[in-house]
Amino acid sequence: MSQRVPGFDTLAIHSGAQPDPATGARTTPIYQTTAYVFNDTDHAASLFGLQAFGNIYTRIMNPTQAVLEERLAALEGGTAALAVASGHAAQMIVFHTLMTAGDNFIAARRLYGGSINQFGHSFKNFGWEVRWADVDDPETIASQIDDRTKALFIESFANPAGFVTDIEAMAKIAHDAGIPLIVDNTMASPYLVRPFEHGADIVVHSLTKFLGGHGNSMGGVIVDGGTFDWSASDKYPMLSTPRDEYGGVVLHETFGNFSFAIACRVLGLRDLGPAIAPMNAFLILTGIETLALRMQRHCDNALAVAKHLKDHPKVEWVEYSGLEGHHNNALQKRYSPKGAGSVFTFGVKGGYEAGVKFVEGVEIISHLANIGDTRTLVIHPASTTHRQLTDEQREKAGAGNDVVRLSIGIEDVADIIADIDQALDKTA
Repeated sequence: MSQRVPGFDTLAIHSGAQPDPATGARTTPIYQTTAYVFNDTDHAASLFGLQAFGNIYTRIMNPTQAVLEERLAALEGGTAALAVASGHAAQMIVFHTLMTAGDNFIAARRLYGGSINQFGHSFKNFGWEVRWADVDDPETIASQIDDRTKALFIESFANPAGFVTDIEAMAKIAHDAGIPLIVDNTMASPYLVRPFEHGADIVVHSLTKFLGGHGNSMGGVIVDGGTFDWSASDKYPMLSTPRDEYGGVVLHETFGNFSFAIACRVLGLRDLGPAIAPMNAFLILTGIETLALRMQRHCDNALAVAKHLKDHPKVEWVEYSGLEGHHNNALQKRYSPKGAGSVFTFGVKGGYEAGVKFVEGVEIISHLANIGDTRTLVIHPASTTHRQLTDEQREKAGAGNDVVRLSIGIEDVADIIADIDQALDKTA
């Protein structure tokens, strides 16, 4: 039995966790502390010098956080992970580790709107340039890569419509150029897609969404795939050159296939400081225990709702990769055979006004800006997140006046459909 490789559901419950050695508590405790006592000065020196692993300060690590990190690394099939305060924090730390002023990276055009803003606006203050590309047209990626390009960034399931990205094709482009492929796996979760199995080098998540799953805690994670050679060129000096702050340690040379996760912790999180709260780490760990059960229900419910909407007289179109005949269905079956996720968009007949009436007419469904909750969630981007844009800009962003985004929850699917129907009736 000890030689058996545990299944996904078992890993989601047990990875990284042991009964608490002090109390015997079976559930991982919330270690609500800021700092940790050293054995002696030599012990402290070895921790600060990266000669030993251990706890120093909760801004950098925490025992509850450590269990979460080990569990996420196991579920994704990575070598190590770093949990931080949010998905945005994870992306900031990743690029801080890879980039210097004047560098650029390629990003898919189809991304979460918050990532588009972070990459296109906030990152400019660091001197980092994003170059947008169409993942359906590889030439738009390859043609923009130059000597200062440091990474390719995509989503496994692209927000908001849930389109499945051809990860293997993206990995080939990135690796041919000698740069890592970063995959945001938030919308799929490792239950549906494991990007490392398809060539990804780094995976990030907003833990706030499906992994936590209950809309009660913020978090993000960086998972190191352990496959990229950070010393193959001089592109990544934070990993391949001596670090003065650690007595000349070369992180890739010292830590090998989990050196990227170490670099993110001791060079990024240490100084930029977006630490995850121990309470949030605990809540997300609890959510992960039911990930497989929830994700399958999310997928099954979403497919039923999408099929219903496809034939609804008040609906113009439905974008859900799980529908037979959808242009993205073949990729969905290839990368995510268990299901197409819970998030998709549809077009309500009547345009902007009908979209507003629909989201204001729901009763069980919650009108808010989030996804990945046990509850079904809805938003009309044109009247909320994309309201400041022109009609033309909204169309280009995939947030046209008629677009409604649903994140299907795990309620009784008949109740979800009934609520959608009564809200659509109010759009007439």
